[in-house]
Amino acid sequence: MMYSPENSQDGMVNVGYGNFVKASRVVSVLNPDSAPLKRLVREMRGKPQLLDATVGRKTRSMIMLDSGHVVLSSHSPETVVQKVGNNA
Repeated sequence: MMYSPENSQDGMVNVGYGNFVKASRVVSVLNPDSAPLKRLVREMRGKPQLLDATVGRKTRSMIMLDSGHVVLSSHSPETVVQKVGNNA
């Protein structure tokens, strides 16, 4: 099913630039500025579990999913949490 902004009942959250994640799969939203999280991203580069939705912009939040995937977003953690809360 294709996502459309008019039909937000499907629980999808916009994480930036036309990329979406299912709100029910989000475990945590983190600020990526700490050294351990930067190291995690560096170690995951090139692996299929790291999904970069920043489109080349600064990473402002990391979204951890229940599947073990990590989504990088250029949206602030506060913005992502608000969107997840509105769609959960």
